[in-house]
Amino acid sequence: MEFNLSTFVLEIINFLILIWILQRLFYKPLLEVITKRKQFIDQSLSDAKNLQQQAEQQCSRYENRQKLWEQEKQAAIAALHRQLEAERKAHLDKLNADLEQERQKANVVLSKQRHELQQQAEKQALRNGAKFAGMLLQQSAGPELEARLFTLLIDNLTTLPEACKLCLTMFGTKKSVPVKITSAYPLPIEMRQQLEQKLDALINSQINFQYHQDKTLIAGLRMDIGAWVLNANLQHELTGFAEIANEPE
Repeated sequence: MEFNLSTFVLEIINFLILIWILQRLFYKPLLEVITKRKQFIDQSLSDAKNLQQQAEQQCSRYENRQKLWEQEKQAAIAALHRQLEAERKAHLDKLNADLEQERQKANVVLSKQRHELQQQAEKQALRNGAKFAGMLLQQSAGPELEARLFTLLIDNLTTLPEACKLCLTMFGTKKSVPVKITSAYPLPIEMRQQLEQKLDALINSQINFQYHQDKTLIAGLRMDIGAWVLNANLQHELTGFAEIANEPE
């Protein structure tokens, strides 16, 4: 194959024309597209970077907000604990005060019940004592004890209350004064005479003596002069002893 210069030159010219055509029709638009694509990519990367920075800023703000919220939560929990503790202490103090008040009321009630039981026991002891004393005196009483009680009555006739003496003086203005004398045992004549002489000296009037016997007196005498009753007998003393046991506090 022979080398043809003209052909070679034409080929070179064709190649240059082809390059010009390619550059004019394809390469330059391609470069513009590539440049635009590169600009778009750069803009996208810049936007992505901005978005990343914004995201990082949002994340940082979120983390800060989360830390702040956590601090606020801890502070709220601490405040709630303090409030609950204060309320618990207040309720506990109130409960202790109520319990102390109820304990004091219970102590008062218990003390009152104990006092009432003690009073009942004392009254029952007095009643039992009176009953026992009555039984004992009924077994041991006799004319000798009644004689001593008679002597006691005779001695006390001189120390009567002023109201009784006034009543006896008023009886002195009457024609006859009824005097009822009751004894547990029959009074001997000597005792009757001694008693009548004593009353004659106190009452300046005729006296109508009435003698009765009542075994429930156990021993001793009861003398009724109008509205006045003079007792010197064991039954009256035991009755008074039992009445003391039944007296209200």
